[in-house]
Amino acid sequence: MPMSASAASLTLYTLWGTVTEVAPGMVKIAGISELAGIGNEIIIEKQDMTVLGEILSISGESVTALLFSPCDAIRIGDAVQIQQEPRIEPGDHWLGQIINYRGDVTGTNAPPPPAHATNRRLNTAPLPAHARRGIGDRLASGWMVTDTLLPICQGQRLGLFAGSGVGKSTFLGSLAAGLEADRVVIALIGERSREVNDFVRKTLPQSIMSKTVVVAATASEPPGAKKRAAYCAMTTAEHFRDEGHNVLILFDSITRFAEAHRETALMAGETPALNAFPPSTVRVIAELAERSGPGLGNKGDITAVYSVLVAGSDMEEPVADMIRGILDGHIILSRQIAERQRYPAIDVLRSVSRALPHAATEDENATIRQCRRTLALYEELEPMLRANLYEFGRDAESDGAIALFPALDRFMGTKNNADIPAAFAELRKILGSASAEPGSAEVPPSSAS
Repeated sequence: MPMSASAASLTLYTLWGTVTEVAPGMVKIAGISELAGIGNEIIIEKQDMTVLGEILSISGESVTALLFSPCDAIRIGDAVQIQQEPRIEPGDHWLGQIINYRGDVTGTNAPPPPAHATNRRLNTAPLPAHARRGIGDRLASGWMVTDTLLPICQGQRLGLFAGSGVGKSTFLGSLAAGLEADRVVIALIGERSREVNDFVRKTLPQSIMSKTVVVAATASEPPGAKKRAAYCAMTTAEHFRDEGHNVLILFDSITRFAEAHRETALMAGETPALNAFPPSTVRVIAELAERSGPGLGNKGDITAVYSVLVAGSDMEEPVADMIRGILDGHIILSRQIAERQRYPAIDVLRSVSRALPHAATEDENATIRQCRRTLALYEELEPMLRANLYEFGRDAESDGAIALFPALDRFMGTKNNADIPAAFAELRKILGSASAEPGSAEVPPSSAS
């Protein structure tokens, strides 16, 4: 189709504007309101640096742009170049590398991009819901608890809810190695620089680096860079999915992404709401999460685990509450369990996999129900045990729950070196062994869940 005269004429020119106002993290630019679009990139060339940014809002007289670089050197009257919407060129040349928010490979041994690299937009719509496949088969995770009680399926989207210091990063690293995937994309959003290095060099198994891309934006980077890194990671996962690969994306953390959106939205003039999160936060999180999940036709799936930081273990804080209803299940890591050194510190009774009951057979679902019932009964009885008020021998089911709990607790912290049926066989063996003498059960030093 021939290019129109107006479109052809636009390609002959570079769009320029002028800085009219400078504020922390943002600038206003005049002279481009009629031609600029939200999401367009800006470039301000200074003598010793290049300042990058993105257009947030447009008015009749000026546009407001969020900066990805320090703004100390910007002055009123500086020339601003306006680029089209941001794009990246993901591919196999990124495997084993750390990528920044611009899609550039960090480090000194960056491989050259292929001659015909795929050019992709950062902001794309999710796949149409009616055309997608359903959630796929269960994936072996390498842990007894997630191979049985909380199954993770191909194309499923899970939230990992945790406070600080309860083993979240270690558990994510184990899932990267345990869950079957052709490609692994890890988004580290808002983490400290040391944490990024430690995760890549120590926590993440080096055996999977050959199929892994790490996209990182550290805590010191501006909020726009953190948002851009999140979109870069998801676009990379979509690229591998469209090539036919089954992809695992580990997103740490969606909370830092939401906080970055809050900051940029407030800069753009949006009205703050609960905990100053603007109303658009739910939509932005949902749009990002919906880009993962099952694919179309002969393309792959994107299995996703989004970590959620919960301050003070408050599962009702705004971001946790928003994302719980968006995803296909949630895994809660408990500080009380972590304090008694059982890892992963998963609170099974408060965790849910929405892949059930369809992800398990009838017999497996019966085993899961029996285990949950036993754990719930023990949790109810635990205060009486600690106060030495429980009287053994009065109720056989209660005695059995108390006798079984130590073995079930060990089971939930055990790695699975076999397959999923073997994990269920081990769980059935434990549940069928409630034959301890009354009063002989151990009482752990803190809450079971």
